[in-house]
Amino acid sequence: MAFDLDEKLGDGRMGFFTDTSICIGCKACEVACKEWNAVPEDGLTFTGMSYDNTVGLGADTWRHVAFIEQRRPLGHQEPGVGDIDFRWLMASDVCKHCTHAACLDVCPTGSLFRTEFGTVVVQEDICNGCGYCVPACPFGVIGKRESSGTAAKCTMCYDRLGAGEEPACAKTCPTDSIQFGNLEELRERAAQRLEQVREAGVTSARLYGHDPGDGVGGTGAFFLLLDEPEVYGLPPDPVVTTRDLPSMWRHAGVAALALIAGVAATAWRRRS
Repeated sequence: MAFDLDEKLGDGRMGFFTDTSICIGCKACEVACKEWNAVPEDGLTFTGMSYDNTVGLGADTWRHVAFIEQRRPLGHQEPGVGDIDFRWLMASDVCKHCTHAACLDVCPTGSLFRTEFGTVVVQEDICNGCGYCVPACPFGVIGKRESSGTAAKCTMCYDRLGAGEEPACAKTCPTDSIQFGNLEELRERAAQRLEQVREAGVTSARLYGHDPGDGVGGTGAFFLLLDEPEVYGLPPDPVVTTRDLPSMWRHAGVAALALIAGVAATAWRRRS
């Protein structure tokens, strides 16, 4: 389950760095993702959560742009709405392509696999629809399609990567909020960008998912956030949900042996 992808792949691991400080909420990434990957339409009615019409990620939402309205200033900016301090946080969420991916651990058919780029992809033609991967994901990314019953999520445009192209969402993003490239280089770039944002007065800014020492071994898609992860609907301290499986199997094995020993002892006593 747990292995060092960075060491295994060397410079071959690719990923996303999403800088939410320059996201303008245009949803071009959502449209490009759907067009390239033929992702079904997922609802065009407003949810009541600002301009968000999808709420979260799922089988038919591989990119989700969140809109968070807050009555507080954004760094040293002039809010421009009278005496009200106001800021609008926007962020394009996506599958995290975790280093330690629980969805891989629980998939019984091999439908989910790790690519040569370090990403995690679902092969829908192999998926049997068991749904084990859905609750296993600590980020709530994977879903099952009602039409087919199979699981689906972001592939980081695996077909495009194989052809030397960047994912459709990153290619389309007009502000470079979504950046694609070598994961280690992106981590260095993100650290520099974090310093710039904090110097601009946004002291609440932080990186999320960039640390290989976190509960999922770091993610292949990480973010620069301007507030707490919970504000964006992200778990504050994600942990791979299958981390306790080895010890659980060991305990189950010990219990099974104890049961067998007890049955054997009872049978021996009856004979004697």
